[in-house]
Amino acid sequence: MAVGIEDILDSSDVVKKNIDFQKNEIIFSQGDPAKAVFYLRKGLVRLSVTSRTGKQAIVEMLRTGDFFGTWCLAEHPLRMATATAMERSTVCMISKNQMRGMLNTKQGLSGGFVSSLLEKNIRMGHDLTNLLLNSTEKRLARKLLLLSQFGTRDKTGTTLPKAVSQQLLAEMIGTTRERVNFFMNRFKRLGFVDYNGVLKIRHSLALFALSE
Repeated sequence: MAVGIEDILDSSDVVKKNIDFQKNEIIFSQGDPAKAVFYLRKGLVRLSVTSRTGKQAIVEMLRTGDFFGTWCLAEHPLRMATATAMERSTVCMISKNQMRGMLNTKQGLSGGFVSSLLEKNIRMGHDLTNLLLNSTEKRLARKLLLLSQFGTRDKTGTTLPKAVSQQLLAEMIGTTRERVNFFMNRFKRLGFVDYNGVLKIRHSLALFALSE
């Protein structure tokens, strides 16, 4: 039977630290020394960058099973972004040197690590294409579909985590909360989403989001 990433990280010869973070708690900040790699065991984490003028942009949402803070393996001495827990989350912290050693000696970990990075790159590529080529309404629809990977599915659609607010969506697609609210109300009238305390994405949204 194949050994999974969780099994490898839980093995006795791996020196690591499991850390619990509360909602909105910062895991690391942009500009901090980069000395460790993180693995998201449970929860939801966002990565954001801040410009010199103070403007902030969300560049990525991380899900359970994602590695992050990996640029330190390429000798980047400082964190390039800020990682913030969007809900109660548990991360596993492994030192940079130990991670390098395990990638060379533990085949199961190296394969899972590469797969995680590839999946993240694909998601970021979709985000960039969405930002450059689509209207605000289409950007919102496609972002909701991408975020549905983090949700709980049933036969009628996907319920997104409560942490996915209209303000968060606005920051992710580069617009205002008022514009997001306008389009969300339109999506609701068209039957693409439901909102009753929690946000539910209907399967029909995909037809709109993927249309030309």
